[in-house]
Amino acid sequence: FDRARSEAKSSFGDDRVFIEKFVVDPRHIEIQVLADAHGNALYLGERECSIQRRNQKVAEEAPSPFLDAKTRKAMGEQSVALARAVDYQSAGTVEFIVDKDKNFYFLEMNTRLQVEHPVTELVTGIDLVEQMIRVAAGEKLGLKQGDIKLDGWAVESRLYAEDPYRNFLPSIGRLTRYRPPEEGQFGDIVIRNDTGVTEGSEISMFYDPMLAKLCTWAPTRLEAIDAMSEALDSFVVDGIEHNIPFLAALMQHPRWREGAISTGFIAEEYPDGFGPVVPNSGERAVLASIATAVELLRRDRLDRLGGRLAPHSGALKRDWVVKIGEDYLSASILEGMISIPMEIDLSIDGGKALTVASDWRPGDLIWRGTVGKHRVAAQIRPVANGLRIAWKGMSVTARAMLPRTAELERLMPEKVAPDTSKLLLCPMPGLVVSIAVAVGQEVKAGETLAVVEAMKMENVLRAERDLVVSKLNAKPGDSLAVDAVIMEFA
Repeated sequence: FDRARSEAKSSFGDDRVFIEKFVVDPRHIEIQVLADAHGNALYLGERECSIQRRNQKVAEEAPSPFLDAKTRKAMGEQSVALARAVDYQSAGTVEFIVDKDKNFYFLEMNTRLQVEHPVTELVTGIDLVEQMIRVAAGEKLGLKQGDIKLDGWAVESRLYAEDPYRNFLPSIGRLTRYRPPEEGQFGDIVIRNDTGVTEGSEISMFYDPMLAKLCTWAPTRLEAIDAMSEALDSFVVDGIEHNIPFLAALMQHPRWREGAISTGFIAEEYPDGFGPVVPNSGERAVLASIATAVELLRRDRLDRLGGRLAPHSGALKRDWVVKIGEDYLSASILEGMISIPMEIDLSIDGGKALTVASDWRPGDLIWRGTVGKHRVAAQIRPVANGLRIAWKGMSVTARAMLPRTAELERLMPEKVAPDTSKLLLCPMPGLVVSIAVAVGQEVKAGETLAVVEAMKMENVLRAERDLVVSKLNAKPGDSLAVDAVIMEFA
């Protein structure tokens, strides 16, 4: 405290110190307001924006699963009072920190439309952009506070061009595929996608990494979350890395589903960074079923090509082995024929029979169907002798093969990864801002080696251990690709 006062006095000629209240398990909750030039102002409920990384929002919802009617009313009325006090005219957002006892503290007011405004539109049925334009044209608000009703639940996921497996570092490149899920109302579910990119767009290092805002609405919170989960599994993005795997995993996280969240959620739940979700036994059975169904169609298609020396007998092989990661699972086909649409009964690792039904065709990027009681939308991509399957935050390599092939496959030697411990690799495409060391310099663990800028953020690269710099391969101003060698160590 004394040092802070002394520094303030010498720097600013004022030794007053303001101490900010520490809030335990804080939530970031904001109130949407509308105000016109005629003294009318109202609030349209709240948005829960507590899922954040580096103080940047990742997922939002409306309403908040935490607020009660009394707190909502108090926060809304104070937000309207603030808007009136400054004679505000337009749509705006008043942001608060809310503690575990529902005490709320003012943060700031954003005098603009927020990124997460669609969730408010979905639960109120009010077009905020239209209201902004009408206010700007001098019209009176055609709404009263009593007209504002919150209906159902809405969730928004922010899709970013960043690699969740590399601590969310930026990713650039061309969108070789960009195919959002179909928008519209499907029964009780609404899907909306606000975006500014298309297939073929170039994602550069010079702009914010946001690709899209995917929103779902449903009558209840869990229904909206489950709809979001399926929509994320159906969102095809190729050519760059993206955070869909993390968002998909978030939709399954118990704390998120219970609404027991805070602004520290990501740091608390992923202290060592995000990694692919490890499937449990039931999920492995679903993944193995998909891999088997896809392999059956692929084999059948090959067997029926013309010009073969030995025509296909038409007999269906019943016994298979599926390798999921490092695990081998048996797959036994009990009933069914190979056809499109497919419906077969199979058993995974001797478990109870699962009915697998799908109209998937070779070449489709999304496998849709049912496996037992599970409704599944999983993304599949061909890899060497198998598939890469992404589902609910899981990303696994699956290989369906005959038992004899599996027996021989177990004998194959593992490929050893190259040793990069003596290299500093660029973790993302970016611009070298500075090099903090020189050739021959001894560096201690934790010291800065270089700074790389990408997507409006500077990333400091630090030494992971004590070392000596032997060679510099980059200089300030260089534009580097992922895994480009910045420097080498002795």
